[in-house]
Amino acid sequence: MKRGLLLIIIVIFAIALTPYGVFAAVPRTTYPVVFAHGMAGFDNILGYDYWGNDYGVFVGDPCDEFLEITCNGNIDTGQKSFIAQVQPFHSSEYRGTQLANQIEGYMATSGARYVNIVGHSQGGLDLRKAAKVLYQRKGYTVVKVALSISSPHRGSPVAKYILDLGPGVQSVIAALATIYGNVVYRSGNDVYAAAKQFVYNDYSATDGVITGAKVFNNNYPVSSTYAARYVSIITAQTGLDVNPALFLLRNGFYNIDGDGYCTDDCDNDGAAGKGNGTRTDLDDDGLVGINSQQMGYRLKLNEVFLGQDYLTTDTGLGYVSSINYPNSAQMTSKNNIVVQDHLDVIGVGPDMFDEMEFYAAVFDYIAYYD
Repeated sequence: MKRGLLLIIIVIFAIALTPYGVFAAVPRTTYPVVFAHGMAGFDNILGYDYWGNDYGVFVGDPCDEFLEITCNGNIDTGQKSFIAQVQPFHSSEYRGTQLANQIEGYMATSGARYVNIVGHSQGGLDLRKAAKVLYQRKGYTVVKVALSISSPHRGSPVAKYILDLGPGVQSVIAALATIYGNVVYRSGNDVYAAAKQFVYNDYSATDGVITGAKVFNNNYPVSSTYAARYVSIITAQTGLDVNPALFLLRNGFYNIDGDGYCTDDCDNDGAAGKGNGTRTDLDDDGLVGINSQQMGYRLKLNEVFLGQDYLTTDTGLGYVSSINYPNSAQMTSKNNIVVQDHLDVIGVGPDMFDEMEFYAAVFDYIAYYD
């Protein structure tokens, strides 16, 4: 009996001495963290707080008020965060400039000289444009850590699939999305520009403008001039365990085969790389294939039993600096994928994913490097 009790005590102390034990909050970042939302987002998406848990609590809200409970108790009480709100439907050329404008305004009012940016989905492309614009305006590297989550850096087949449906269907989708964007959020949405952003190659040679992820990546590269550190979190999900909207998309309309290697877009599906012939394995998160998501270093989520999960750098897969041309392993590897769908990671649930703990791990990682 005593030996069993002693073992329990030893286990508890061992957990408490892990990087983040049972009661430990992660350290705060030196510089504020800016959250950049993806397409169709603003302060919320489909009625859900964009950067919230299943109950609508902002993941970056520290428990800094007396008896406050609607907050993230996993982060430091002094943590500073800012939620950007750019055009829901537009290109990253446009949205990235808006993001830079908002960050510059935030820096002026807060007194911050540097920032970190966390971007989900299209927000991961927007942050690269914003980082370059801020450097050009300020004359120094403003962004310390640029972290993307589930971002289609090399395109998404879903965008090209929708654009290929033809003018009639396109018009209906564009009208619905524009009404949604204009009424719920703000006017000025351009759904076609948004969709063309997610096609790897220039979608139309006759529209008078070169669009797509490939040219955007050339213009806004992974460069230490614009951000001190680039990292990415890769998401994917299989089977039935996906958001209902993504389940319908995957099984009723289009299933991404996103883990085959090829230079550029060899199968003309709208994303760089190609499929490996198995469409239902762990190769996409419902909207974006894993062959599109790595920027800079890939991060590994380390889960701690009864403690705070934390992120580390996957150096084994190497660094994606030429964002259009990762190597074969970087495009196809299933190492260190966070097994969640595209919407789970921003609180569009309900599900079993702990958004508070996940983003505490994000803050912790940034705090180490900023």
